[in-house]
Amino acid sequence: MDKFIIKGSSVLSGSVRISGAKNAALPIMAACLLTDEESILHGIPPLSDCLAMKSILESFGAMVIWNPLKQSLIIRPQGIKTCEIPYELATAIRASFLVMGPVLARFGQATLDMPGGCNIGLRPIDLHLKGFAALGAKIDIEHGKTLASAKYLIGDKIYLDFPSVGATENIMMAATLADGLTTIENAATEPEIVDLANFLNTMGANVKGAGTNTIKITGVKHLHGANYTIIPDRIEAGTLMAATAARGGEIFLEDIAGDHLKPVIAKLREMGVDISESANGLRVKSPGFMYLDATEIKTMPHPGFPTDLQAPFTSALALVKGNSIVTETIFENRFMHVPELVKMGANIKIASRSALIEGVECLSGARVMATDLRAGAALVIAAACADGTSEIENIYHIDRGYYKLENKLLNLGVKIERVSIDASIEKVV
Repeated sequence: MDKFIIKGSSVLSGSVRISGAKNAALPIMAACLLTDEESILHGIPPLSDCLAMKSILESFGAMVIWNPLKQSLIIRPQGIKTCEIPYELATAIRASFLVMGPVLARFGQATLDMPGGCNIGLRPIDLHLKGFAALGAKIDIEHGKTLASAKYLIGDKIYLDFPSVGATENIMMAATLADGLTTIENAATEPEIVDLANFLNTMGANVKGAGTNTIKITGVKHLHGANYTIIPDRIEAGTLMAATAARGGEIFLEDIAGDHLKPVIAKLREMGVDISESANGLRVKSPGFMYLDATEIKTMPHPGFPTDLQAPFTSALALVKGNSIVTETIFENRFMHVPELVKMGANIKIASRSALIEGVECLSGARVMATDLRAGAALVIAAACADGTSEIENIYHIDRGYYKLENKLLNLGVKIERVSIDASIEKVV
């Protein structure tokens, strides 16, 4: 168990290369199970969630060769021996359920325990199962396990009650090997959906319309291996943009597309942050929280403001003069960072699904705890802006989605250190 020790620091300055997107890497790793041929993936950050997906693929019998330095991996799925994931792996990450579509499509059956992940609210799998059933699969749920089986899948028209990213990805993968045309209506439109579709097409699939709310997949008989590089992580980029907005300074984010962050860029400009886009990335320049304007944020499915950046922006707004409102419409339990921010002196009240924020002149360093991935990132931002020293525990949550975040922040001027809790205890003794 490690923790971060952060001293309130000077303005941010420098350049940072954005890592590959975790939310693109996980479904693309799962999609490699759709073929028995080797695939090579690039830009896969060695995050704990990606390592968990690697273990899931290996539990099926696939061979996965990882090169963490080059952030690439080779997946050889020829030796699949089972269609069931061990309980401890299935419940480790939410994305474990993404293997169900590929395994069902290729082998005719898949068995999985309920997936795990951050406790940020209900994330039901009913839309995934609804899609599989529409393709002809029989669904049985017994003793906490979900079994999907079908002699063959047949394309159909599927309407999603909510534009779920995971359901869109799972159904899209399953439909690549189904007989005929599958149409997904009210599909999710996130950049990660487009990235998965591009990877599937590189494998020989016929997927059209990704990035719109109607995706059409014409099934093929066989998919082959592919060599592919995933997109940069827009959530990591947005987190660093929020940190720069609050603390002040000027940074350059390498290898990130402005098109992936349109609602974030628009909101930051509204607050008074200067952002310039180029072919190589984004330049972010902020006078700091004392000169920014309060605002209102409402999370929405893409292309709205991303729920994964709600917590980091809540931290930034905690210091902005005036009253801001942040409304969370995606997950009902995604304000768990607020009590920790209050410990640091923030003035935030929760009313139903909204956080009512009255900006304060300063935050104070404190001992706080990350309750989930994005909440942890929010606390890092608050600590970087606070007077004094903060300790952030349970940073394994942060490690699930940010690769070497402390190194990137250190290079930008944040006084941050990763410390082993055992080592710190020994020093006290």
